[in-house]
Amino acid sequence: MARPDKVAAVEEIAENFRGASASVVTEYRGLTMSQLTTLRRSLGDGATYRVAKNTLVKRAAEDAGVEGLEQLLVGPTAITFITGEPVDAAKALRDFARANQGLVIKGGYMDGRTLTVAEVNQLADLESREVLLSKLAGAMKGTMAKAAGLFAAPASQVARLAQALADKRAEEGGAAPAEAATDSETAS
Repeated sequence: MARPDKVAAVEEIAENFRGASASVVTEYRGLTMSQLTTLRRSLGDGATYRVAKNTLVKRAAEDAGVEGLEQLLVGPTAITFITGEPVDAAKALRDFARANQGLVIKGGYMDGRTLTVAEVNQLADLESREVLLSKLAGAMKGTMAKAAGLFAAPASQVARLAQALADKRAEEGGAAPAEAATDSETAS
């Protein structure tokens, strides 16, 4: 018969899997409690770092419909459940793993499929959503400015042409009376 505390733990982990947009499986061997606390803080509000027994995680993943994590659940395992921006959490994990050799990223799960270590690192290499959106907005603004310039160009060309024509007529019209005056002086 299953112990109630283990049943509750499995249900909690399964809920975390269901509510997460992504999850990253890590090994934390050799990390101190203060290092784990620092890691949890660096992940921010959009991610939860949980140390759990592999058998409980396997059952919870099965309950939540998450497949393919079994090969990652070997040795001391901790899972980061990401509810916010996956890129930010992946960056935090990667940077922490670089600084602390005790944290090893094993893989992850996102969009219904497992992720390799390389894919988690690729996710970490992406720019954040806000940066990508601002770049997109800048590109759109530049395109709109070019379009506005192209639409305004024919009208400004017509205006310049009309001004040049008016200047030419004024020159011709202004030169004619002066020539008439010199012609009358030579005739006298």
